Amino acid sequence: MAEEALELLARVSRLEEPLEELRALGVAVQALPLSALRERAPDIRLGSLFALLNVNDREQVALCVSILERFLQAVDPLYVIQNFREELQKGLFHPDDSVKLLTIAQVGRIVENSDAVREILNNPELLRQIIYCIGGEKIAVAKEAIKSLSRIAQTQDGLEALFASNFLVDLKNVMATSDVVRYRVYELIVEISSVSAVSLNYCANSGLISELIEELTGDDVLVRATSIEMVTSLAYTKHGRQYLAQQGIIDKISNIIIGADSDPFSGFYLPGFVKFFGNLAIVDSPQQICERYPIFMEKVFGMAEGHDPTMIGVAVDTLAILGSNVEGKQVLQKSGSRFQHLLNRLGHQAKNPPAELRLRCLDAISSLLYLPPDQQTEDLLGMTESWFAALSSQPLELFRSIGTQPFPDLHCGALRVFTAIANQPWAQKLMLDSPGFVEYIVDRSVEPDKASKDAKYELVKALVNSKTIAEIFGNQYYLRLRAYLHEGPYYVKAVSTTAVEGAE
Repeated sequence: MAEEALELLARVSRLEEPLEELRALGVAVQALPLSALRERAPDIRLGSLFALLNVNDREQVALCVSILERFLQAVDPLYVIQNFREELQKGLFHPDDSVKLLTIAQVGRIVENSDAVREILNNPELLRQIIYCIGGEKIAVAKEAIKSLSRIAQTQDGLEALFASNFLVDLKNVMATSDVVRYRVYELIVEISSVSAVSLNYCANSGLISELIEELTGDDVLVRATSIEMVTSLAYTKHGRQYLAQQGIIDKISNIIIGADSDPFSGFYLPGFVKFFGNLAIVDSPQQICERYPIFMEKVFGMAEGHDPTMIGVAVDTLAILGSNVEGKQVLQKSGSRFQHLLNRLGHQAKNPPAELRLRCLDAISSLLYLPPDQQTEDLLGMTESWFAALSSQPLELFRSIGTQPFPDLHCGALRVFTAIANQPWAQKLMLDSPGFVEYIVDRSVEPDKASKDAKYELVKALVNSKTIAEIFGNQYYLRLRAYLHEGPYYVKAVSTTAVEGAE
């Protein structure tokens, strides 16, 4: 097989029966190890295989693509760009999507190689074609082009090429293709801006970030909803947040939220704007963000207390984000009785349809109640205990009943709530005092699927790793939990059987 492949590869430029021989070559090449292909690379006329792509025969094109994919895996990216530059350029505009994907995948390999990427920067026409791939109909090609350009822009030369030359005109031309393509370019700009303050400066000077911000504050509510996602991504980095603050963008978003009550179409964009502040709070400082922009917390509480399931879901997710660290929990605690009432509503929603919102409530409750061991002060433990009690008149039984329902997602969600509080002494005492609860924890028969077994195992692990569990649960229960942990999540106790002569 190997000899046949090598022989066919050696004479690929003069195949007498292309289809038949390409089929044989395809099978043979897949059988060859990459090392053998790598050794023969200089002797093979891969350009001839690329030439065989220029036909209106789908099978021939598919066979060539398959063979080239395999062979090019074995070839150094620098060798590819140095020897097949023209073929790559043609491939990016080939009418068959599989050829475009093959070519853009090679570009992706090339830009990851510090030596090879310079060859692209020295080839303006190829770089221009990569830019225009963002506007292609095939989303996979566009995504790979965005990824490659983002990687190119991680060097100073790449930034100069994209933003300090005629290529900026090409980017703007591509943006004019359609609304969808315009946002692909914004996605690229945000990715590049996120790398460093220097990268952000290049993007800002190009004027493209300003265009994105204008869409955020424009009159089109659907465009607002899309653009806020991009701006939220920009806010994940410190230099991105500083830029948004310096440009007054955060204040503008706050003012839009303030004015949302008088806008009948605010439901289209308000969820994204609230999520923006939720993410901003958790990567920055929950206390500072909530104090500076009080409308954020007011809007979250108002949405959670309302009757629109969509808005309730957004509010619940935002509370989960905000309450995922101690500073955020303390901000929520300052809301006093209003937050206590909201917790009761969360508990009520966790046991009532719709199921998707029930699951989001369970995950939010887990996030709010979890305390890392090194942050379990007396005050914080007292706070999470009071929060748990506010969820329901019998919160432990509430989540236990949810956990016994025949819905795997909800079952695991309830187990995650127990896991979140498992390392807190007050919760361990509640579990011990609840009749049959410890037996429920170590009972493997109630977990019907892999996800449930994994979730139960995480609960057991959290209990065993707690410093207070042995003292509170007592030695007997502690040893049973240790044994469960040692046996692993999928342990099945062996059942011995005795064969009886003559039995049916």
